[in-house]
Amino acid sequence: MAKNSKQTIESDLIRELARLLDETGLSEIEYGTDSLSIRVAKQTVASTMSTTPAAAAGSITAPTQDTAAASEASYADHPGAVKSPMVGVVYTSPDPNSAPFVQIGDQITEGQTLFLIEAMKVFNPIVAPKTGKVARILVDTETPVEFGEPLAVIE
Repeated sequence: MAKNSKQTIESDLIRELARLLDETGLSEIEYGTDSLSIRVAKQTVASTMSTTPAAAAGSITAPTQDTAAASEASYADHPGAVKSPMVGVVYTSPDPNSAPFVQIGDQITEGQTLFLIEAMKVFNPIVAPKTGKVARILVDTETPVEFGEPLAVIE
């Protein structure tokens, strides 16, 4: 009976850690004590494609996501790239009923808010590092982002 009780506690903990992954936009989380160590991780599209090519071949969205990842990688070194300073969930407008902060082609000024990134229930404004024109927006609203991921390109 004690063994089943321990398994129930561990499965509840795993479910809670998985819920935290979804809420925070993290890709993995680890928890440990002296007698227990648990690591919960999300599998990314790229690793899914490399381990199961047959499943990806029949999917319409997988190549699109792979192409988007390649596109983001090409913009990561762009001199006008605005990169995420943190892990979180990006929002392109102040609320669901409002227009986006910026759109492609907008002239912006240094310090202007481009996005919000929610991390740990705090909304952090992401501001333009320079004056220019928005050439690309590389993220959609409510998309999880990683540290250093390019969000937009300003020219």
